[in-house]
Order: sequence, then C-alpha cells, then structure tokens
Amino acid sequence: MEARMQEALEVLKKYWGYDSFRLQQEAIVKAALQGKDVLAMLPTGGGKSVCFQVPAMMAPEGSTALVVTPLISLMKDQVQNLAARGIKALAIHTGMTHREVDTALNNAAYGDFSFLYVSPERLGTRLFQGYLNVLNISYIVVDEAHCISQWGYDFRPDYLNIGKLRKLVDAPVIALTATATPDVARDIMERLAQPRFAAMEMAGRPIEDRPGEHYGFTLIKSGFERPNLSYIAREKSDKLGEMLNICNSVPGTGIVYVRSRKKTEELAAFLQSQGVSASFYHAGLSSSLRALRQEEWKQDKVRVMCCTNAFGMGIDKPDVRFVIHYDLPESPEAYFQEAGRAGRDGKRSYAVLLWGSDDLKRLKQIERTSFPSLEFMEDVYHKVHRFFDIPYDTGEGRSLKFDIGAFCHAFKMQMSSVFYAIRYLEREGHWTYTEDVDIPTRVQFAVSRQGLYEVRFDDEDMHPVLECLMRRYTGIFSYPVAIEEDFVAASCGITEGRLRQVLYLLSVNHVIRYIPADNSDVITLNHNRWQPGNVKLSPDRYKHLQDSFHSRLETMLDYVQQDSECRSRYLLRYFGQEESEDCGTCDVCRAKRQLK
Repeated sequence: MEARMQEALEVLKKYWGYDSFRLQQEAIVKAALQGKDVLAMLPTGGGKSVCFQVPAMMAPEGSTALVVTPLISLMKDQVQNLAARGIKALAIHTGMTHREVDTALNNAAYGDFSFLYVSPERLGTRLFQGYLNVLNISYIVVDEAHCISQWGYDFRPDYLNIGKLRKLVDAPVIALTATATPDVARDIMERLAQPRFAAMEMAGRPIEDRPGEHYGFTLIKSGFERPNLSYIAREKSDKLGEMLNICNSVPGTGIVYVRSRKKTEELAAFLQSQGVSASFYHAGLSSSLRALRQEEWKQDKVRVMCCTNAFGMGIDKPDVRFVIHYDLPESPEAYFQEAGRAGRDGKRSYAVLLWGSDDLKRLKQIERTSFPSLEFMEDVYHKVHRFFDIPYDTGEGRSLKFDIGAFCHAFKMQMSSVFYAIRYLEREGHWTYTEDVDIPTRVQFAVSRQGLYEVRFDDEDMHPVLECLMRRYTGIFSYPVAIEEDFVAASCGITEGRLRQVLYLLSVNHVIRYIPADNSDVITLNHNRWQPGNVKLSPDRYKHLQDSFHSRLETMLDYVQQDSECRSRYLLRYFGQEESEDCGTCDVCRAKRQLK
C-alpha cells in the first residue's frame, strides 16, 4: 500500500500540482485504493473532488469512474476542469436528447474516458442500464450523498437508484457529503450498502463490522471546525444599513444570500448606489448571463454577489472574506454549507446572519406552506397531467417543459404551495423535477444532400453555415442534432446573433428544421398517469418529514436567538461532533469575553 500511496502522490502532483494530501484526503484515498466502500464527511471547501479523482486516475486502463451528482452546473464545471488538466471526462444530464445520451455512453464504453458524470435520474433509464455490461466502472462516486437519505434536508428519490445499481455493478463506492447528521450518515451507509450487507440487515442478522465500519463502509469524518471563520448572528431592523456596513468594513470579496430573485436585484442596486461593486445572480437569468456573472465575480471584476442559493455550489474561490445571510435559512445544513463558502484559504473571514422578528414569522409561514394537504397534492398531480393533455394510463418517460407560473395562472393556484407539492410528489417517485435546464440549439436538415443543389442562397452567409453544419455534425440529415452556436459562428466568421438570423432564414425556406436554444424547468414522468384515488402519497412518511422539517427550523430559530453557547460549538454539536472548544471569535464568545 505504501507504493500505491506514493503513486497517488505522483498523480496528485502531475495533474493538480500539490505535493501532499490533506490528512483526511489521504485516509479517503487510501481506503478507496484498498477497494473499500467509503463515506467521507468533509466540510465545504475540504477538497472532496480530489478524494475520488486521484483513485480513479490510478484505476486500470479502460475503466471509468461513474460520478453521480444532482448539480448540472457543477457537473459541467468539473468536466471542463478535468479537460483543462488533460483528463478525459463526459457528462450526461437532463436536457440531452436520447441520441446525445447514447453517443456519450458509447464514448464512455469505448473511448478511454476516465470519468462519466451522470445526473441520478439517468441511472434508472433503460438506455443507461443497457450499457452497464460494457461500461468498465472502476468506482461509483456519490457526490452530495446526503441526497440519498429520506430524512435529510435535500432528499432526491432518484438517488435510490444507486443502491439498486450495486446489485449490477461490482465496484467500490466513494460517497461524499459536507452536511450530514449522525442519523443521516447511518441512512446513507444503509442505502448504499453492498447487497450482502443489505440482505443480512433485512434478515435480522447482526452485521459484524470491523472497527470504524458500518454496513461495510469505512466512515471517515473530518473535524468540522473552521477556526478562521467567525459566525455572527445580529438582530437588526435596518438590514440594508448593516449589510452596507459589513461591505464597507470587511475588505475583499463577499456573497449576500437572499431567498427572493427580485430581492437579489434590489440589494445589488442598493449596494451599487452606495459605491459598492455588486451584481446579482439567480436561476431566472439565462445560462450565458449566469456564467458571465460568475466569472466576473471569480476574477474580482465584481466584489459582492447578491444571490439566491443557486449561486456558490462548486465554486472554487478561496478568498471569499464574508458571507451574509440577509434572510434566515430553513435548516442548519443549508446555513452551514453556504456560510462555509467563506475563508477557504484559511484567512480570517465572517459568516453573518441578519435577522429580525419578521424573519421568525416568515419561517413559520414557510413551514405551513411547505406542507400542503395530501388532497391538494393529488389535485396537483392530476392537473399537471391535464395541463399537458396526458390521459390516464399514459405518459411514462415523457419530459415536459414546465412553466410553473403559467401552470398556476391556468388553474388559479398559489405558486409556493404548488412548488412544494411538486417536490413531494417527486419524493414519492411520481416524476423528476429539474429546475433551470439548458436546452441547446438543435438543427436537422429538411432536404436531402442532393436537394441542397436546388436551394437558392439569397443570403451570402447561408452557404458557409450549411457547409459547416454538414462537416461538423453527423446524423444531421436524420434527426435534430445539438449544435454549438459559438463554434459554428466562429468557423463561419460571423457573430452568434448573425448565425441565429441565418438559421431562422434557412428554416423559413424549409432547408432546415431549427429549434432555438431554451432554458426551462423540466418534469420527467416516471410512470403512466394513475387513476384518481390511487396516487401514492405515504401519509406516515409525510408526517415524519413534517416533524423533521419542524425540528430543523426550530434549531435554526434557536441558533439565532440563543446567546449562551459558542455558535461554532452549537453547529458542530448539531452535526454530531460533541467534543469541541469555544471558537473565541463568534459574537457569543466575544460578548462573554467583554463581560469578564
């Protein structure tokens, strides 16, 4: 094993430029190289990606690490980052056509790719299952592993397909999370256990775990302390003034989290009016604009980003000096993860939570709205099918572009209640709801190759565009193919805007079928529409989820209102770390020091 770990260090140095692993990284890599199942619990910014990427690069030639992640943006970022290091990786996610998925899986099976990133809903499809016998999978990597726990704060039912996958694929699991309570961690390991361990548990036979192992997993936990991060909770009636004061008092880059998309724009405009370099970010912006805003912030062209929780996941920016929560988060897990984006470089940074009496009332209202009646949810189930004219006993496998605003307007329903109903129906396995899916431009030739000779080119840019499309995209005469607008435009020496004009003209002249790029929420139906009264809603589980939500919310309310326990110790205790010391830098610790 010593020789293997030396080889791991060489891989780390060659591709990532580091001379050594962090302490827990080394333990995780070592366990993975020994073929063990690993659950790694590392704080935000703890370097989780390296823990699976290095072992995967050391796997036998021709094998591929299967990486399951629910975050399309993070998936794309990691594939791009690996490509920049000279490592071949692919991604399969919502928004890709059947043909595109088939091509990607074929490349993964026969094209010497080290990583295949997939969204969890792809695991249960017939197309993916059909490739399992030719995919040589080295590791099953489960990112955001808390999503597999039904009692976690961010459960995704499609994650349950990973447990089923273990019955078909003989490969060790590397599961990673930054936010899991002890109960959630046990649930993760139970659901991802190898079939033999799961069978023993179901039969009521005791599992003889080796020291440090549970359900056959090696559990590796890092201390969650962030000694350079000062946690502060301030009760303020003038949040705008306090936010401005923090921005002016703390040098460096910052993030301001807020729940409402509209509020991100208002806060950014306010900061700009006060001379602070600021911008806003939320899922309602186009993908290109989001990418631009993110890049400007990463390059310090914008100092403060006002955003919803759509911003920040997977962003590797070490020098964030402050994270402000303008609104109270609903759970300690969400707060801990978002606050942890500050100070990854180890320098003094601040996580400031602003709150007032209105926030406490708002969270109580969110709790009521988040759990509509079971009757209401069954009504939403059927109305979604009616919205798309889907009869009973049909619909399985359909992907539907879903505009929740138009839906609520059509049926005169409250948007927030509908949203939470859709999410619970997803938990019950009825459909997969994916927000903010980028759907690329697609083109298909409407005439044959021979028929092109008869086309009159009234625009001088038509000919080079058609020639580029024919050279670049195989199958374009047979089915709609996703194209890269930037590549085609650059190849033809025109702008992307001009390219869209040419494509439109070609479609008007019936030379091509042109499907412009789009961005939309998508509902994918997992089964045919059920008859009224037969929709599975699991009342007992629903009650348990209500109780869990209430408990997390009450913990959040207690966190901001209490002034007796170090805020760092409070959060660590919630995540099961009983032994810790006062941080000395949070507002509670500083207040105690001043009283002495």
